[in-house]
Amino acid sequence: MANLKDLRNRITSVQSTQKITKAMKMVAASKLRRAQEAAEAARPYAERMESVLASLASSMVGQVGGPKLLAGTGKDHVHLIVVATSERGLCGGFNTNIVKGARQKIAKLIAEGKDVKIVTIGKKGAGSLRRNYSSRMVKHFDMSHVKRLSYGDAAPITDYLLSAYDNGEFDVCTLFYAKFQSALTQIVTAQQMIPASYNADNVVDLGGGAYDYEPDETEILEALLPRNLGVQIFRSLLENAASEQGSRMTAMDSATRNAGEMIDALRTTYNRTRQAVITNELIEIISGAEAL
Repeated sequence: MANLKDLRNRITSVQSTQKITKAMKMVAASKLRRAQEAAEAARPYAERMESVLASLASSMVGQVGGPKLLAGTGKDHVHLIVVATSERGLCGGFNTNIVKGARQKIAKLIAEGKDVKIVTIGKKGAGSLRRNYSSRMVKHFDMSHVKRLSYGDAAPITDYLLSAYDNGEFDVCTLFYAKFQSALTQIVTAQQMIPASYNADNVVDLGGGAYDYEPDETEILEALLPRNLGVQIFRSLLENAASEQGSRMTAMDSATRNAGEMIDALRTTYNRTRQAVITNELIEIISGAEAL
C-alpha cells in the first residue's frame, strides 16, 4: 500500500495534468470555431467549381484529345497516395484514423501489384508511415510554420503534384484527409485528385439549352483543372484543420474528466489510508497505556 506522502504527490501530479488538459481543451475550442468557419466557408465554392467542371467534363465524354488531368495517362500502374495529417499530437484518433485508411489503401494496391508512392503532409502521418513504407515515401510537406491556413499554403503541394504528373511519375493520385462533420465526428475521406473524377450527380443543370463555349470546352478545362486541384487541396487542409481541433477538444475533455475521476479515487484511498494510520496510532497509544 502506498504511504500518505506518495498519495499526496500523486494527487498533486494528476491535478497539474488536469489543469493542462483543461487549458488545452479551451484553446482547441477557441481554434475550432475559426477553423470550422473557414472550412464551411470554403465548401460552397469548392463544390460549385467541381459541379461546373463535372458539367464540362460530361460534355466531352467520348471525345479524343481531352486534357490530361481529366483523361489520365491511359495507365493504372503507379499510384501516388497523399496523406494529410497534423503536425501535433494529443488529438484523439484523428491522425490514427487517417493513417489507418491510407494503410488499407496502400496494402490493397500493393497486393494488386501496383507501384505505390507516398507523399505526406504533416509530421504525425510521416512518422507513422515511415516505419513500414520509408522506401516508398517520395515527398514530405512541413506545415508547422503555418499559423492560419491560406490558399498560398496549398500552392506548393499543388505545384508538386502537377509537375510530377507532367513528368510521368504517377498515373493516379488519391488524397486522404478527415472531413469535418462535428466536434465528435470526423469522416476519413479518400478523394481521387488526378485524373479528375466527377460524380454524375454533381453535374450542374444549365437549363437544357445548347451552349457554345469560347474558348472551347477543352481550353476551359485545361485552365480550370489545375486551379480546381489547388482548390480541392486547400479545402482538404481546411477540413483537416477543423477536424484536428474538434478531435483535440473532445480528447482533452475526456482526459480532464478522467483526471477528475482519478483524483476522486486517489483522495478516497488517501483518506482511508490516513484513517488507518490514525487508528493504528490510537491502538498503540491505548495498548501502551494499558501496559503501564
